[in-house]
Amino acid sequence: MDEIVKALLSEDAAPADFAALALPEWYRGNVVRRDETDMFAGMPSAEKDPRKSLHLQEVPTPEPGPGEALVAVMASAINYNTVWSSIFEPLATFGFLERYGRLSELTRRHDLPYHVLGSDLAGVVLRTGPGVNRWKAGDRVVAHCLSVELESADGHGDTMLDPEQRIWGFETNFGGLAELALVKSNQLMPKPEHLTWEEAASPGLVNSTAYRQLVSRNGAGMKQGDNVLIWGASGGLGSYATQLALAGGAHPVCVVSSPEKAEICRAMGAEAVIDRSAEDYRFWKDEQTQDPREWKRFGRRIRELTGGEDVDIVFEHPGRETFGASVYVTRKGGTVVTCASTSGFRHEYDNRYLWMSLKRIIGSHFANYREAWEANRLIVKGRIHPTLSKVYPLEETGQAAYDVHRNLHQGKVGVLALAPEEGLGVRDHELRAKHLEAINRFRPRA
Repeated sequence: MDEIVKALLSEDAAPADFAALALPEWYRGNVVRRDETDMFAGMPSAEKDPRKSLHLQEVPTPEPGPGEALVAVMASAINYNTVWSSIFEPLATFGFLERYGRLSELTRRHDLPYHVLGSDLAGVVLRTGPGVNRWKAGDRVVAHCLSVELESADGHGDTMLDPEQRIWGFETNFGGLAELALVKSNQLMPKPEHLTWEEAASPGLVNSTAYRQLVSRNGAGMKQGDNVLIWGASGGLGSYATQLALAGGAHPVCVVSSPEKAEICRAMGAEAVIDRSAEDYRFWKDEQTQDPREWKRFGRRIRELTGGEDVDIVFEHPGRETFGASVYVTRKGGTVVTCASTSGFRHEYDNRYLWMSLKRIIGSHFANYREAWEANRLIVKGRIHPTLSKVYPLEETGQAAYDVHRNLHQGKVGVLALAPEEGLGVRDHELRAKHLEAINRFRPRA
């Protein structure tokens, strides 16, 4: 591994140098273990601690098969799927690995007593398997997290509809919170060269997810002038939705939970910001009963910020806590697009406000390869920027996941893997200088 790191840090290493490197038999990865899936049994979700379930351990290095690539991971990032995996909710991920393992002899490698997590990376290709032509050893890459087989016709109009669609590092093994990672070659995209390793690793999952959910024809199809309500607008997902709305000529209405997070949204260029904690919105009277009066109060506040207009699109991901309000405040004929349920999976809403006002609810899940590529292209061009707020070493991945679980973070939380320190990996210094303030927007407030 020392020789690999030396080559990774060298500006003179050529593709042949990387191809000639000997692969280590073992590497370090952050895992959850099958024999610990009951460790939090009976505990409320908020009390489950990723620092206890995530372990950094040595695991055998997998050999890339047909259409696969082995990547040396310089940096990764935390997503909420890593939190779910680490607290074994809504179920342990080993069931995913078992089902994937039954698919073929090649996928059987994923069904292991440990699960290497992580759905983001920035790094360098070390090896490619048979049939890989686009990528070679030495390529500097980022990876999106869509894993597909594409043996069914269903996936060829939209790869997200492939019956064997999975999220890498969540529903597959050998994820990015490790020194090495195994991916399909069609997960790879060019690294934005004006960014450091840790900055480049942070947008992948959330930027692609926000792009499909908000911009793509498969999502809300946002257009210029749309009013877009964005829940958690300074968070890992919402911060990209806010940027995409602004870049696309829409009018984001940003909902946050503190004055600090409101400041972040204004720094991104948003003018309409609602601090839901300061204004004390309580959409539920108790665990079983919602409060429509609060929906109406929330709707009035939105119209104060939009010149009397309701929102065309609601960018939903909190789920149970907010969904009733989201359906209510959407304009007639508008769209609620949802990609997650971080506050609970069982949504409740008053259907009268949906059907009688011709509103739509669209489910959105990650992004297909084209959407992920387009989202990454915006990063490469400096149109959308990382929202990295804090970076941990690989040894402290549990703490990084804990921060996200307890909502102690803003933007994205990064993890260094083989990169020995922050700030490495930049090649396009001119583009970086042009956007440095935006790139660092989340850092001083970490």
